[in-house]
Amino acid sequence: MINNDVLRRLRYALELKDQTMIDIFALSDVEITRDELLPLLKKDNEEGYLELNNKLLAQFLDGLIIYRRGKQENQPETPKKPEHLTNNTILKKLRIALEFKEEDMLSTLKLADFELSKGELSSFFRQKGHKHHRECGDQILRNFLQGLTIRFREQ
Repeated sequence: MINNDVLRRLRYALELKDQTMIDIFALSDVEITRDELLPLLKKDNEEGYLELNNKLLAQFLDGLIIYRRGKQENQPETPKKPEHLTNNTILKKLRIALEFKEEDMLSTLKLADFELSKGELSSFFRQKGHKHHRECGDQILRNFLQGLTIRFREQ
């Protein structure tokens, strides 16, 4: 899935204003201005569109975790190795940020008319080398983001 779509859908689902998004980026030590943010929120066919790279999306998701759950104290400051951003990683970071349990994830997918078993869902969170690991496809991530929109905006 295109990183800009993920950012745009999260912004809409969680009703994040420009300044809130800038603050979320700042929580993961990324300084971004409103003028730098707006091109990232445009669709790829709009003038002024700027592609959001994996590193910046990962930093936004890390900031979202801190924004929603607070900064972890008693955690030693170790430099994080750059991780390869996949749909699985995005789903995992959203699960952590939103403090979702398995049932919350499944019910969110169900809101978007997408059925998934507990086993299928847990396969997305397994280590890459595990025999039951499965890659999360764009369709599943897209449906999860759609379910988030229904869950948070239609309350």
